[in-house]
Amino acid sequence: MTSATLTPKAPASPAAPQRKIRTPRSLRTRRVLGWIAEHAVLIVLAVLFVSPVVFVFLTSVMSSSQTLTASLWPQPFVWQNYVTVFTTVPLAQWFANSAMYAILATAFMLISSVPAAYALAKIRFRGSGILFTAIIVAMLLPPQVTAIPIYVMWSQLGLTGTLWPLILPNLLGDAFSIFLLRQFFLTIPTEYSDAARIDGNGEFGVLWRVVLPMAKPGIAATAIFMFFNSWNDYYGPLLYTSENPASWPVAYGLASFRGVHGTDWGLTMAMTMLVTVPVVIIFFFAQRVFVEGITLTGVKG
Repeated sequence: MTSATLTPKAPASPAAPQRKIRTPRSLRTRRVLGWIAEHAVLIVLAVLFVSPVVFVFLTSVMSSSQTLTASLWPQPFVWQNYVTVFTTVPLAQWFANSAMYAILATAFMLISSVPAAYALAKIRFRGSGILFTAIIVAMLLPPQVTAIPIYVMWSQLGLTGTLWPLILPNLLGDAFSIFLLRQFFLTIPTEYSDAARIDGNGEFGVLWRVVLPMAKPGIAATAIFMFFNSWNDYYGPLLYTSENPASWPVAYGLASFRGVHGTDWGLTMAMTMLVTVPVVIIFFFAQRVFVEGITLTGVKG
């Protein structure tokens, strides 16, 4: 037996641990400064947009005497302002009115505007150009021009003092929504609609099975536009619900609260924050769909 056979193998020595190479501080500093330089404009814009919100929040937790001073930091934080707002006004009812107004108006707009936009984008018929021009004119027409005759009509129907004069007209379509949806529908290739018609689908089937699934981003963006427009509406509730506090939405309720508590900026800013937070939360969760819908909306004629 040879010596090579008898000699035991030495165990392999464990690999030496690799030392983590640390980035020099000067290099990290240059990277940070480079990132700041690349995003300087966005940082400035972010500060400009966030600063008023921070100011409103800090003012909302100040005492009434401190809000009139030059101090920007609450000393102490007066969280009681938020409790006072809830106990002073029917805020929950105002939120419920705004939610009913925004949700129903958005739903009625989609029911009426989606078929109209589809017809203008995908169906060729005589007078479609004239009809589309009329929709553009309706977009440019100030609401104050038609306010008096429309108010007289709703007054004769006995619906003034409620939000229904602002909700029901959406069953007849919204000019801006029809325009936005039409522009999005134009970006969908016509070949898909033609293939669905060859398979035996009528126009409603093409709309339901082909166009709507492909147009979800555009529909979502249009719905968000309508929802926020209804939620923030002040002129309409001022015109129709001013004499009935039970029908006030939060936008008109905030204006009324501001008129009563104008000298107490802490309470006014607390009310403002409570009205703003739901909209910010909704947009935070819906911003991806909103941006996608606006980005994909074409400008075809």
